[in-house]
Amino acid sequence: MKTISKMFVFGLVELVVFGAMLFVPAGTFNYWQAWVFLVVVGVAAWAPSIYQLRKNPAALQGRMRGGPAAESRMAQKVVIAGLYVSVAAMVVVSVLDHRFHWSPVPAALCLAGDVLVAVGLGVVALVIVQNNYAAATVQVQAGQRVVATGLYGLVRHPMYTGNVIMMIGIPLALGSYWGLVFVIPGLIVLALRIRDEEKLLARELTGYREYTQKVRYRLAPGMW
Repeated sequence: MKTISKMFVFGLVELVVFGAMLFVPAGTFNYWQAWVFLVVVGVAAWAPSIYQLRKNPAALQGRMRGGPAAESRMAQKVVIAGLYVSVAAMVVVSVLDHRFHWSPVPAALCLAGDVLVAVGLGVVALVIVQNNYAAATVQVQAGQRVVATGLYGLVRHPMYTGNVIMMIGIPLALGSYWGLVFVIPGLIVLALRIRDEEKLLARELTGYREYTQKVRYRLAPGMW
């Protein structure tokens, strides 16, 4: 029951924060792109949480303990804070772009952006299903083993791949081209996080070095 209450509060706070980031800079509630985006994020985020609540509540609790303060190492605190700032700036600039018509985006492309957001969140959800050790913080848990099947057979960090897909979709979903500029710092921050995380995994997770020889790409097959 405690986990259910925490999940409800966590989800509600998340939607309220997102809503404020959307409608305050927009200066209006007459913003259909923002409403569709909120629905997509709400459904795509809540459905996996409900599944986890039934199948693996411990993993769900781990996902709700994310953020800079939850990281145990200073390097990751800085990196994850940078990621949060990049995404927040992306959202706010995208909303301002829409409000002041800097780069109007066709409705069809806005909906395509919503699809990318849903796909990105879906990839993250699938990763959590395929890897019980997937967490919001960089750490090696007791008894953790290398997962090399499913999405992990394609890239070493599929959760971050989902994050990238989502970041590309957010500005388009909100009706902005200028917001796409913030995908670049987002990618840089993720690359730094991945490099630091892999140092930890290679040092502390048995079999990870061998896994990196089998699966060469970190984020995108054929690229990096």
